[in-house]
Amino acid sequence: MSFGTGSMFFTDLIATFLNNLLPVMLISGVGYLLGRVLAIDSRSIGRVLFYIFSPILIFNLLYKNQLPLGEILETMGFTASVIAAIGCLVLVIGALFHLPRPIRMAVLLTAMFANAGNYGLPLVSFAFGEGAAAHASLYFVATSVFLNSVGVLIASLGHLRFQDAILALLKIPTVYAGALGLLLNQLHIQLSLPVARAVQLVADGAIPLMLILLGLELTRVQWSNSLPLVGFSAGMRLLVGPLVGFALAGLFGLSPIARQGDVVQASMPSAVSCTVLATEYNLEPPLVTSIVFISTLLSPLTLTPLLVILSR
Repeated sequence: MSFGTGSMFFTDLIATFLNNLLPVMLISGVGYLLGRVLAIDSRSIGRVLFYIFSPILIFNLLYKNQLPLGEILETMGFTASVIAAIGCLVLVIGALFHLPRPIRMAVLLTAMFANAGNYGLPLVSFAFGEGAAAHASLYFVATSVFLNSVGVLIASLGHLRFQDAILALLKIPTVYAGALGLLLNQLHIQLSLPVARAVQLVADGAIPLMLILLGLELTRVQWSNSLPLVGFSAGMRLLVGPLVGFALAGLFGLSPIARQGDVVQASMPSAVSCTVLATEYNLEPPLVTSIVFISTLLSPLTLTPLLVILSR
């Protein structure tokens, strides 16, 4: 690489960080400062997101998505494959090191599920525009469905019996919202104007509220003494995630636009929703929150060059 080329790449890195990552970090930073100054119950906000904002956002994204059904299913399959591939790697490594089940489930949860919503969606939209954002939205929907089904199962299995964990899945609204949105989309059923406007209002507020919650949750970090486990899970998300994403993008034959949106989503840090599940099911909260915090803090170091590479 010549000096001129290297200088240009460095300039691209700076511009990419300032224009795409910094806006997301500023909003989350407001949430972090708010959490430091005021006594805000982030768990209650998380539940409002879990039961109202996230399901309606997912419903709206699928209801309005204009991509052909084949591309929708392709992105869903890609997302499932990324999650499954990383999950299998974690399970194999966890078995080799004989990790206790709660620890293994905590690492599995944070390594499998990326922050595709309150971090990934605005980042892809800023960096690559509406085309890539449409695919990123589908990745977020699929991740949300898996997180609120498989993720809940994993969190439950830290302490609950398998049959009790299965029953917990029936209480997850996101799964029903996603199925309903896709059904109405494919049947071309129009919502009445009052309902459509109410749905849009809630959906528009979901991502800003998610970013604020991300900052609030980072104020509640309970530091874990298991630094190797924190590093391992963060590395799976930030280093292994992009490699798996690139490999599977080629395997699935994704278009350049779909590749931009989906690979970025596969490379995001651990989902902040993991902290909500860890608290809800008492799944090693200090370890989970530490992983989410560290992976989020380090993510600009890996995401910035990734955005530059995908833009070329």
